[in-house]
Amino acid sequence: MSRAFVNEDSAAAQANQPVERQVSTQPNHLTAQGLELLQAKVTQLQHEHGLESAKGEQADKQRLADLERDLRYFKQRLQSAQVVAPATSTEKVQIGSWVTFANKQDEQLRIQLVGEDQADATLGLINWGSPLGRALLGAQVGDEVLWKRPAGDQLIEILRIEPGV
Repeated sequence: MSRAFVNEDSAAAQANQPVERQVSTQPNHLTAQGLELLQAKVTQLQHEHGLESAKGEQADKQRLADLERDLRYFKQRLQSAQVVAPATSTEKVQIGSWVTFANKQDEQLRIQLVGEDQADATLGLINWGSPLGRALLGAQVGDEVLWKRPAGDQLIEILRIEPGV
């Protein structure tokens, strides 16, 4: 057998091993709701893993490997979770706060600062450790803060701060 076939076989075997999910180096601060979502995700993955494992020889090996990888990641995130006190201030932006701000074009946006695993920009849930989150954290109503964006820095003005729900 030629050396090329040995390398191809090795490459094929490695392709079945999913790439590990990278765990963020920032502290895993999250809201109480974020913790509940994280716990639900682990429960869901454990259930799916159990169902797939129960198939025995008929189990989808790639699916099992992917589920095991995701379980390792989310269990690690759960272990490192640091639930923050509920955001109650209307004066200062905290993790969990809803913030309405305006840019120089007077466009208004309303977002909530949340933990990394809860973030979903389409729902207005922004990671507190993102460039926008870091710009807003600790700001007060009326403050202008600099949002350092890859597309160019932008000054934004804090219009309203609401407690997290």
